[in-house]
Amino acid sequence: MTIMAAVATLTGSVGLYPLFEKGSWFWASVGAVLAVSGGGLLARRLRLPAVVNLVFGLAGLLLYLNLMYAGRDSWLLIPTPESLRHLADLANGGWQSANRYAAPVPVLPGIELMTAAGVGLVAVLVDLLAVRLRRTAPAGLPLLAMYSVPAAVRDDGVSWLAFGIGALGFLGLLMTDARDQVGGWGRAVTGRRQSEVPLAGAEPDRDERDRQAPQLDAAALAASGRRIAVGAIAVAVLVPAAVPGLQPRGMFGIGGDGGGATQTVTTPDPLVSLKRELTRLDDSIVLTYESNDTQAPDYLRLYALDKFEGDRWTYTDLDSQPKDRLDERDIPPPPGLSAVSSREVMTKIHVRPEVRNMTFLPVPYAPSKVSIGGDWRVDERSLMIYSLRDSAGGRDFTVRSRRAEPTTGQLAAAGNYPAEIVSRYTEVPKNVPTEVRQLAQDVTAGSATALSQAVRLQRWFTLSGGFTYDLSAPAPKHGSDLVDFLLRSKRGYCEQYAASMALMARILGIPSRVAMGYTSGSEVRPGEWVVRSRDAHAWPELYFEGTGWVRFEPTPSGAGGQGTADAPRYSLPAVTDGDGEEGETAPEQDDSTPTDDGAPTAQPSAPHRNDLDTGRGDGAGQDEGHEFSLTPWLAGGTLVLLLVAAPMALRELTRRRRWAGLAPPPPGAPPRPRAPSGSPRGGDPAGAAHAAWREMRADALDHGLEWRSSDSPRATARRLEATLKLDAEGALALGRIARAEELARYSLSPSTEPPERLRADVRTVREAFAASVGPGTRWRARLLPPSTVEQTRTTFQAAGNRALDVRTRLNRIPTRFTRH
Repeated sequence: MTIMAAVATLTGSVGLYPLFEKGSWFWASVGAVLAVSGGGLLARRLRLPAVVNLVFGLAGLLLYLNLMYAGRDSWLLIPTPESLRHLADLANGGWQSANRYAAPVPVLPGIELMTAAGVGLVAVLVDLLAVRLRRTAPAGLPLLAMYSVPAAVRDDGVSWLAFGIGALGFLGLLMTDARDQVGGWGRAVTGRRQSEVPLAGAEPDRDERDRQAPQLDAAALAASGRRIAVGAIAVAVLVPAAVPGLQPRGMFGIGGDGGGATQTVTTPDPLVSLKRELTRLDDSIVLTYESNDTQAPDYLRLYALDKFEGDRWTYTDLDSQPKDRLDERDIPPPPGLSAVSSREVMTKIHVRPEVRNMTFLPVPYAPSKVSIGGDWRVDERSLMIYSLRDSAGGRDFTVRSRRAEPTTGQLAAAGNYPAEIVSRYTEVPKNVPTEVRQLAQDVTAGSATALSQAVRLQRWFTLSGGFTYDLSAPAPKHGSDLVDFLLRSKRGYCEQYAASMALMARILGIPSRVAMGYTSGSEVRPGEWVVRSRDAHAWPELYFEGTGWVRFEPTPSGAGGQGTADAPRYSLPAVTDGDGEEGETAPEQDDSTPTDDGAPTAQPSAPHRNDLDTGRGDGAGQDEGHEFSLTPWLAGGTLVLLLVAAPMALRELTRRRRWAGLAPPPPGAPPRPRAPSGSPRGGDPAGAAHAAWREMRADALDHGLEWRSSDSPRATARRLEATLKLDAEGALALGRIARAEELARYSLSPSTEPPERLRADVRTVREAFAASVGPGTRWRARLLPPSTVEQTRTTFQAAGNRALDVRTRLNRIPTRFTRH
């Protein structure tokens, strides 16, 4: 049951796989489950109460986590205040990282610690319910809780294969419990089958059929149980997959068009994924591309976030239909692009195979034709290109796009906005604080055109506003976080800059949205570019009639900001007012541009470098791979082996002490000290007989044989001989031990059997015990002898009685003094 409880927990934890980028979390969970199982097994071998079983499981989990994640701060294997403080800090960092990233999250040390602790707590409950309390069915509830986490976090939920693996583990636990429960009643009793009519001339063999009937009945019941179990799993997997609407991708991810029905497209929070990319320490390559653009290529856009919800930007749900497929329609022209010139750009993109779950294509704006295999679709309003089932990882595709080339005069002279653009892209929630609204007016005071307002906003963020680029700033989760960024801290990364400028533009009546994707990256050869994870970026897009959506860059660039960001030319003109009076000039930014307040700027290429060696911090600056170390596993394995070997070692120690001092002391030798309780003194025949009898009793208990304390030695020998069917040598050995114990108890003349012979007789009887039981019982007698558990329990009870006696005597002392 202990083994199956651990297996059921581990198979249930397989359902957590969609939450993580790598699989190292599973091996950490394996160690946690083994530690919990070892603690629970030790508590049960000592026959302690159920509450203590829970405490032992939690203690085993704590020792494991302390050893794995805070071993350097511990005293040997014992937790110390410093190690516990380190665990708490690591867990706090893991919690912050889990809230910061979208699934699948990187397996940072803090996140791995939280996962191992969570799976370990489930193992504690399963071990307590299924093994200690024998309530196996309720043990499925904590196992089910592990499935609820990915189901709540991810829209895809858990795959049918992961669910089937967990279900099989739980059914195995139920079957093991049922076998133990039924086996406790002995052999199953079944009725006889009705005799079959024999063939003519054949003699029916009723005895043979009667002997096989119970076995056939048991086999039929077991086969029926297995068929029911498999059928239940099949129904649980197939029915939800076949019900329309429950699986957006169809049965097992095949199909999913729903017969032409509209489907709502959802993805993890794009801005949360952005922070994860920016804080990756490996700075891995995401994609490479070739472009025929004569200028620096434009940004590669993934998302267009058009909806501001008061605390974060997101995009309106996409109602996908089969007619939106790229192979069934042309990409619509970009909205608003009509009055300015544009040129066609060809881009060949290769996404690395390591990139996962990229269901939106990174393409330059505005795409006019995309050549890619698979089911890819386009959103008519935003021109985002996405898929319901495919990922861009490992794919090569070609994008033909139109790149607008507006002049500052064309943008300044842009006409009025269409009504649908105004209603959709200028909406501002009522809960936006008044000070933010007033700040937008103050920063752009004196500007009469939308372009001059946009340029003043960009210049305020990058030059005159006193802002500092800082990747360690937390992502905004509440409206107050945005106010704090704009008015007080002024520290953040591209998400805060882009979100704030787009909001302030809407306050001024300029249609705006937040785009997210990658900068143009770095040119490695003429016309060939590389985009890395650090090139992930967010920027605002503002709408100008005649040009359409225009990119701006409020995030500082270069070494003091987003390394590969660059502001477009039209956003760096001389700002003119409506009456033609020229205002201040917004110079182009360079890598050495300081902030107005002279505050040092953070380097985006090395966030939290000081945390790499210590393994501390919030997890964002720690090594995502969490390099595997063999030392903690060796130490943990040694601890488990010591716990497992403790009963066996105690049994061997007891046996040696029992036979200590059997040989008489040599002549003239000083008298030996008093032997331990139960150990014969040298030259004591009665002590040797008692030692042999106790040793034989312990061997009988270890091998699961019945021992009746009320029987006399002679009656015990007769019963054991009849049960074991001993040979002549074994029967003589058993008889000598019983006769020696009988004489030692009841006769004034104890046995004259030498202790060496009694010890050899005990060994012979032990071998007979082992030969009479199965291999499982024999191994239990060697590794986890029940007699040791009984001895330990008796020792604890005696110690408790002594402590109670001492306490009683101490309580009587004040009474005596009072009487005197």
